[in-house]
Amino acid sequence: MLGSTSEADDAVQEAWIRLSRSNAGEIDNLEAWLVTVVARVALNMLRSRRTRREESFEAHLPDPIVDRADGIAPEHEALLADSVGLALLVVLETLTPPERLAYVLHDMFSVPFDEIADILHRSPDAARQLASRGRRRIRDVDTTPDADPPAQRAVVDAFLAAARRGDFDGLVALLDPDVVRRVDNGSGTIVETRGAEVVARSAMAAAQQGLVARPALVNGAAGWVSLQNGAIFAVAALTLRDGRIVAMDVLLDPARLARLDLTVFDARP
Repeated sequence: MLGSTSEADDAVQEAWIRLSRSNAGEIDNLEAWLVTVVARVALNMLRSRRTRREESFEAHLPDPIVDRADGIAPEHEALLADSVGLALLVVLETLTPPERLAYVLHDMFSVPFDEIADILHRSPDAARQLASRGRRRIRDVDTTPDADPPAQRAVVDAFLAAARRGDFDGLVALLDPDVVRRVDNGSGTIVETRGAEVVARSAMAAAQQGLVARPALVNGAAGWVSLQNGAIFAVAALTLRDGRIVAMDVLLDPARLARLDLTVFDARP
């Protein structure tokens, strides 16, 4: 719903505070009550965030959930159970807050439109239209990735190896001709580049910076973590389709990287 682990924590905490101040014994359906409260808190957060960004023109990539390529940490399994890929989160950022809430609650959590209507203070038909608009926008972008983890890992390994060798043609062969690369360095602007040749040159330039790239799972899909002098430098999330990379989302923001639990990568030789 929010694309931010810290804001999600805040939303849940706020819901529990409101519950503690209520008479839980008088709540007929506790799950529905909690869904409504968390959804309304999240909706207010999205509206506040949108206002701040319109005033400051800031944008950023959603928070990634990062694990080693050989498996997902137990503490992340619950997070990833209802998680979506980073590419879809990027598209969700383009929806209005009501569209996002209606789409996420209905299409991902099967919440009926009459309940969504109550949360949004709209009619069920209006809630249905909001979800439909969000669904169309997401379908237009097609964020559905390849589902075969070993195949994803093979592409990541081949891409990193080609970058280390300076194999331009090898990199281009692994990239979709219309691949998009989005970079968030914390400046408030997402730098976007398109095209296989442009992205391949960027990868070759990054490989010359003395970075050590380690394959990783980012939101349960293929990616890698880059280290420089033993410190986390970047997290990259990939979206693959038909064996080629169609999207690459790179988080370079030092402040946000510092908040991620990446100690397992620091400890590896």
